[in-house]
Amino acid sequence: MTIRISIDEQLAARGLSVGEFAAAVGITPANVAVLKNGRAKAVRFTTLDAICRVLECQPGDILHRDG
Repeated sequence: MTIRISIDEQLAARGLSVGEFAAAVGITPANVAVLKNGRAKAVRFTTLDAICRVLECQPGDILHRDG
């Protein structure tokens, strides 16, 4: 089982760059890259909440279970 985070599609749909997104969420662009590339081992709920706030989405819109 793998959990995948689909941020690229959300950023493209909203015309946000990685830098703009990172600044709005309060994380570094390097951490955005870790999320986008599937290398993250965990995501804090506060970070997930900030991501969803910035992207105006629900967690299920960006978290997917491949299994």
